[in-house]
Amino acid sequence: MIGLLLAGATALVLSLVGTPVLIRYLASREIGQLIREDGPEGHHTKAGTPTMGGLAIVGSAVFGYGVAHFRVGAFDPAGLTVLLAVVSLAVVGFFDDYLAVRHRRNLGLKKRQKSGGQFVVGTGFALLALQWVDTSTHLSFTRDLNLDLGVWLWAIWAVLMITGFSNAVNLTDGLDGLASGSAAMVFGAFVVIAFWQVRNPEVYGIDADQALDLAIIAAAMMGACAGFLWWNAAPARIFMGDTGSLAIGAAIAGLALLTQTHLLLPILAGLYVIETLSVIIQIITFRGFGKRWFRMAPIHHHFELLGWPEITVIVRFWLIAGLLVAFGLGLFYADFITIPGVLD
Repeated sequence: MIGLLLAGATALVLSLVGTPVLIRYLASREIGQLIREDGPEGHHTKAGTPTMGGLAIVGSAVFGYGVAHFRVGAFDPAGLTVLLAVVSLAVVGFFDDYLAVRHRRNLGLKKRQKSGGQFVVGTGFALLALQWVDTSTHLSFTRDLNLDLGVWLWAIWAVLMITGFSNAVNLTDGLDGLASGSAAMVFGAFVVIAFWQVRNPEVYGIDADQALDLAIIAAAMMGACAGFLWWNAAPARIFMGDTGSLAIGAAIAGLALLTQTHLLLPILAGLYVIETLSVIIQIITFRGFGKRWFRMAPIHHHFELLGWPEITVIVRFWLIAGLLVAFGLGLFYADFITIPGVLD
């Protein structure tokens, strides 16, 4: 427990203190956000706001994770595997942000380059998870469903999860604090889940040291996102950019895969799923029928164009995210208490 508190508190404080330093550095070098011309009119005033704030999130989380191990002891392959995926996708996102700023256009890496980077990171994560962590290849919901995907199918599933959720968080990061606030809630859920597995390793078939390291990662990411949110909340003084959104997506997917809560993640991170589905629906209806289902996708922009103030959209979407996280945790606990003998 002390290790979790150290990770979360260290990342929180460092993110709170370090983000304004990063803001000043980025502003001095005119590294600012470029706004898409077809976006909501109210967003044009945000042009020039420092971006690449994900550096503060990832840096704070890594430092918090390291500090926690002065108390916990040895690092575990599971935590290191998730951390490597986080840092690696942060690097991909950094290049995307950097190229956009350099070329003064809201375009960074080409789609193939970005997807290629996500594929490489996802593949590397899958290999480490299978060969180093020796994770189960069974499909899981709140726990093992006793359905073995086998090595190849599990690896493909892992790559899809890493790629899918990194893109999903990226799509959600369109309003001040929306992605960072909802991410803090999801990471909080994984702190609970992983720590519950530490206390009940025989139920979940996960090594207690492995589960503890994953809980520390979740706590560090939660603290880092919460600290960043202080400066990212509307009106944002800094944006996380792809540097942050891709890293957060990698952390969320990695934690779900290694805590064996694969199919629970679409509920816990349901807001990101809704945002992604809105884009998919928009593409299908426009290309197939020549009409747009939403005024603009992702769906948070649709409500802005309906006349909702930005802060109203953000708070209501946070409420949706919180309710989905609570529902997911409720399912996790409800399954636990139905296991014969656990309450005896």
